[in-house]
Amino acid sequence: MGRGETAMRSATRARQQAAARGTFAVAALLALATPALAAEDFRDKTIRLIIGSAPGGGHDAYARLVAKHWGAFLPGHPAFIVSNMPGASGVQAANYVYEIAPKDGAVVATFNRSMPYYDVIKQGKVRFQSREFGWIGSLSQTDDVTAAWRASGVLSIEDAKRREVTVGALSKIGTMYGYPALLNAAIGTKFKIITGYESGTAVNLAMESGEVQVRGSNPWSSYKAIHPDWIAQNKIAPLFQVGLRKEPDLPDTPLLTDLAQTAEQRAMFAFLSDTVSIDQPYVLPPGTRPELLKVFREGFDAMTKDAGFLDEAKKEGLDMAPLNGEALAGLVDRILGADPAVVKAVVAVIGAE
Repeated sequence: MGRGETAMRSATRARQQAAARGTFAVAALLALATPALAAEDFRDKTIRLIIGSAPGGGHDAYARLVAKHWGAFLPGHPAFIVSNMPGASGVQAANYVYEIAPKDGAVVATFNRSMPYYDVIKQGKVRFQSREFGWIGSLSQTDDVTAAWRASGVLSIEDAKRREVTVGALSKIGTMYGYPALLNAAIGTKFKIITGYESGTAVNLAMESGEVQVRGSNPWSSYKAIHPDWIAQNKIAPLFQVGLRKEPDLPDTPLLTDLAQTAEQRAMFAFLSDTVSIDQPYVLPPGTRPELLKVFREGFDAMTKDAGFLDEAKKEGLDMAPLNGEALAGLVDRILGADPAVVKAVVAVIGAE
């Protein structure tokens, strides 16, 4: 082989090696630019969305809208199916996701926003650790409202101090029971709490029929979504609202913290109010890979900014004030870090069955 031919072959090998290095560099840059898409692909997959409440309520309405849109913002565009799992104010679904659900992205869940609160006070058959869930994001920051059926003649907290007022609740687990029980002990209301209703929808029917006078709690956004007619026709009288600020629609309805008569009561009521800022949360099971959680968070955030999703939510009367996963996890940490003395005082009043 002559020197000229050898030189030509060497030059060719050098060009090939340079090209290979260039191709590798481009591939590496692309991988860095879209690590989630490279790592996860849900093509031809179906994701089960567990709803920790019965069909027909506010949680169900939000979740079915999410199931319709979320797949478009995940790699591979998976289909979603919904599965209602009511029980113990959402605790049954939370326990299932914590203990049993697969950790490969096949199952996500939404449930009562009070799960961190139940975790702190160890209420009910809680077997989960809230901090360990993969918090994806939440859709709303609406206040809880304790409302009376206006035809019952109960129009204010003062009315509930003067005479016995019947309240519908699912069980002694949850805020439907907890809010009125706390006010009975703290400020002398005379709420008679009737438990055993299967769902919030059943409590609504009981209130409408006159079987009970008050629903112990319900997100204001749920009233707006499921019973806008009640609001438009002035059929319910909000007695108080629980949250960090008043709902724009309810400027004259007192906050729970406004009802406190002592510094201790105010601390207790403020602790409860912290928990309502994470309405309509979505989670993955604990132990889900961080890369997978990142994919779901990015898809969720993109969905909540999408004009089509927001337009449909508006048409259905569903309020939107989303929190991303990091902000949501931070609020959960704040709730779990509540002053033990305050938590103990709340438990002493309402119990932790």
